[in-house]
Amino acid sequence: MVGGALGKAGLASRTPLGMTTLIVANNLPDIDVAVFATDTLAMSFRRGWTHGVLAQATLPIALTAIVVACDRVFRSNAAERVKPREILLLSYIGVLCHVFFDFVNSYGVRLLMPFSQEWFYGDALYIVDPILYVALGAGWLLARRRGVRPARIALAVVAAYVALMLASNLIARREVRDGLTRAGRPEDTRFMVTPVFGNPFRREVIIDVGARYEKGFLWFEPLPHFRPAGFGVDKGFAVPDVQPALQLPLARAYLRWARFPFVQVNPTPPLDGVWLNDYRYAGAGPYGWSAVKLQ
Repeated sequence: MVGGALGKAGLASRTPLGMTTLIVANNLPDIDVAVFATDTLAMSFRRGWTHGVLAQATLPIALTAIVVACDRVFRSNAAERVKPREILLLSYIGVLCHVFFDFVNSYGVRLLMPFSQEWFYGDALYIVDPILYVALGAGWLLARRRGVRPARIALAVVAAYVALMLASNLIARREVRDGLTRAGRPEDTRFMVTPVFGNPFRREVIIDVGARYEKGFLWFEPLPHFRPAGFGVDKGFAVPDVQPALQLPLARAYLRWARFPFVQVNPTPPLDGVWLNDYRYAGAGPYGWSAVKLQ
């Protein structure tokens, strides 16, 4: 959607195959989805090698070489050849846009790979934000009949929206920090403030209180208000029965990705066993896409 909107806003006209380049470049870092065809834990691999600084520098060069080669092979009779410099520019724009939008959500991205495995989180947008899809989709569709103006307006709206969400998240974090301080929590208490689906005026809060995680909620009316939810989940790492499972390579790989991990023993078939989960994306039990069964 970002690549299509950028193309319709005028960037695609800079060179033949401009739109193709923008759309491919905006998806290119996700070639790491090939990990799903292997036995490697996807969470431990994705948004790493193909998203880090080395990939950001080299993927656009590789894409440029492929586009130029395809132009010569499949468009041999074309009246106008692609412009390699413009293809390279569009490739960098697309790849960097992809990495930026991966950064601004709660899943995060390992920006310094392969030099560091550290995750970076913007916590400003929901992973699948309907506002972005509607704005970019409308701009792209309307631009097909009305020229570049609708796409440019859509991109301006998206840029303003992202900036406001980033700024409001800083305000929300300050409000949560002040609330935790008033409640007597240590200054270094770790917490996360993240948007919820479809409502930019609300946030979900996860607080690490030592042996467990607590949930909270924050909303803007228009000033921010923070309230603990009154429920949470035990981390479960001190339970003796789970210690052998936590030594497995699968567990170590999962914990390199997880931000608020917890472990549970579920005695009820068919989901019986030892499970690892991340409280960013889980309820209180071993359910959902982020849960991994260890034993």
